[in-house]
Amino acid sequence: MHVVCCDLEGVFVPEIWINVAEKTGIEELRLTTRDISDYNVLMRKRLGILDANGLKLQDIQAVIATMEPLAGALEFLDWMRAESQVIIVSDTFVQFADPLMQKLKRPTLFCNTLKVATDGQVVDYLLRQPDGKRKVVEGLQSMNFKVVAMGDSYNDITMLQKAERGFLFRPPANVISEYPDFPVTSDYSELKPLVAQALKDFQT
Repeated sequence: MHVVCCDLEGVFVPEIWINVAEKTGIEELRLTTRDISDYNVLMRKRLGILDANGLKLQDIQAVIATMEPLAGALEFLDWMRAESQVIIVSDTFVQFADPLMQKLKRPTLFCNTLKVATDGQVVDYLLRQPDGKRKVVEGLQSMNFKVVAMGDSYNDITMLQKAERGFLFRPPANVISEYPDFPVTSDYSELKPLVAQALKDFQT
């Protein structure tokens, strides 16, 4: 029995916060988990920027509504779902993810949620659980599943380390240099045979 656990942003869809930065011109919003390893530090910074600039949830959702999956992402996801159960394990938020999930044919998603005031101001964020990506893998393993994991950022590393097989997909140079033990792939055609081999090995 096996499951593939995948990050969302940078793997199947563009980075949401980078797109918001490009639409608003607020360069500080370009920072992601590819740049800052401490997720709490990153999110507190983002919430402060939103507050200082008067950006509301609906402003972010308007940007997300214009976004499309990465080229080839849906085809790759369809292939994986034909070969294995697949779970998207993301640090995004329920309030952000729905339009993107529709465009990916609604794969299973584990993510976080936002605390939003009645006027749409994002006042806080609520983690599903601390170190939630790693704990998803541990939970699956406790049910005798073997796990393939893939991601691109610092916040994916504990998930990749815990899984039986972990792959980096289009990571930045800083993540590659700090975690050289993970195979690095730059497109789905490179990633597909690695996933296929892992799933085959699990069956032997």
